[in-house]
Amino acid sequence: MNGMTTAISPVPAPAPAPLWARRAAHAIALCAVPSGLWRIAMASGVYVGYSDQVLRDVFDIPGWGIAYVVGLSVIGELAALFPLLLVSERWRPLRPRTLSALAWAGSALLVVVALWQVVVAFTVESQTYMSSGPAQTVWAFVFAPLLAIPALMTAVTWSYAKRHRVRGQA
Repeated sequence: MNGMTTAISPVPAPAPAPLWARRAAHAIALCAVPSGLWRIAMASGVYVGYSDQVLRDVFDIPGWGIAYVVGLSVIGELAALFPLLLVSERWRPLRPRTLSALAWAGSALLVVVALWQVVVAFTVESQTYMSSGPAQTVWAFVFAPLLAIPALMTAVTWSYAKRHRVRGQA
């Protein structure tokens, strides 16, 4: 009896992420570090440009504001680690199509939030709480890297989508 056998070809593995995409994903994680450390310093009582009265009245520090500010730092850094999933060859918690859609949505959201933050940073109200001079300069330096994240995330997402689109059509 001649049995008909059909060979099932395995799904080809996606091409590895290019070096520039891996570096961009790591840069995103690093861009979030300075602002997170600045927030933790603020929660720890280090002078960052706000008076004690502003810390109490506006940020509720000491108090629940400490948990909020530290939690925001932790959540921000965890979110900044997400792009590493897009360049990882080892761990894939979601299907490529789902991860790609999630990454594109995240990229779009980051662009909108970055534009909104630029507007907020230059309003009169946001500048009245912080003392002028060196404190504002330090604040600008630690938060400036966050502005690079939307562009980096979009580039990493594009690379991921391109690699997995080619795989899906093969």
